[in-house]
Amino acid sequence: MTPTPSMPAVPARAGFVRQLLVGRDGIRAPWSVAIFACFVALAAIALGLLVVLADKHLAPASNAAGLIGSLKTGQPIQANGMSPSRVGIPSLSLLVPVLVATALMGLIERRSPWSYGFGDRRAFRHFGVGLGWGFVALSALIGLLVVTGHLTIDGATESAPIALRYAVLWGIAFLTVGLFEESVTRGYLQATLTRGIGFRPAAVLISLLFGSAHYGNPGETAIGLAGAGAAGLVFCYSLWRSGSLWWAIGFHTSWDWAQSYFYGTHDSGTLSRGRLLASHPSGPEWLSGGTVGPEGSVLVFVVLLAVIFVIHWTLTPPPGGLYAATVAPLAAPSAASPAVAGSPVPGA
Repeated sequence: MTPTPSMPAVPARAGFVRQLLVGRDGIRAPWSVAIFACFVALAAIALGLLVVLADKHLAPASNAAGLIGSLKTGQPIQANGMSPSRVGIPSLSLLVPVLVATALMGLIERRSPWSYGFGDRRAFRHFGVGLGWGFVALSALIGLLVVTGHLTIDGATESAPIALRYAVLWGIAFLTVGLFEESVTRGYLQATLTRGIGFRPAAVLISLLFGSAHYGNPGETAIGLAGAGAAGLVFCYSLWRSGSLWWAIGFHTSWDWAQSYFYGTHDSGTLSRGRLLASHPSGPEWLSGGTVGPEGSVLVFVVLLAVIFVIHWTLTPPPGGLYAATVAPLAAPSAASPAVAGSPVPGA
């Protein structure tokens, strides 16, 4: 009888390590998130060094100290109220590393960086509609507070030319805020965690982190933190319904702009410089929001609930569902299993 040839031994450890690090969709979600966080940190450090060097040579030392402090904390410097630059510059300095890290992860995972919530043929439409609904929703909240006697609008604070200038500057500043906060939470992280644990658990986890990230804001309250977390869930729902981040970015931008600039209310304990209107809260803090602003009032949950219905009625889910063609790594189609763009992906 011919002896049976022996098979070469496969190192068990190598197989275990590979299974631990790599799944059917490529690098497993927890490791992807960890690599993404490292890339963000490295890109932020590199950008910070460039800012320090540029500021050292182009600006007085006093300005350097203030700018560096702002970049470290990611919070606006408190000096006679918030200014557009003290909101926009830190947000931009954090947005750039997030976008760089997202692009690098796209290269590693062989996916387009646009696939993490940015790719949308109707991006401009979704962004514009989100802008409109954000202003309407915040105005509705202001209206509820005024009607119930918990907010008083005192009138205009600036002349028309100055008000117009600040309107543009605050629009740019809050656009950077919307881009950063949506990109860092509901961009790459939401897409990757969806691959690992599913969309709904990922949305809840991301929203809890989003709400808790507001803890360091001056004068923040439990209602304000809960409201921020609830807003995060609403933004996740808009991502699910529209297939991209652009509606949420628009909504986020105009909500902050209307609250801080147009109506001139407190925003997380601070007032904005150059605001169009002046207003002040009255009555119990849990209803008026106090110095936290309208977001600290329980009435914010009524408005957010209404926004959920607006999203459901006005946004159409993309064909094949969210992340239909982007959850699995991009690869050349084979004859046995041709790749079809937009085809549903098996459950994570």
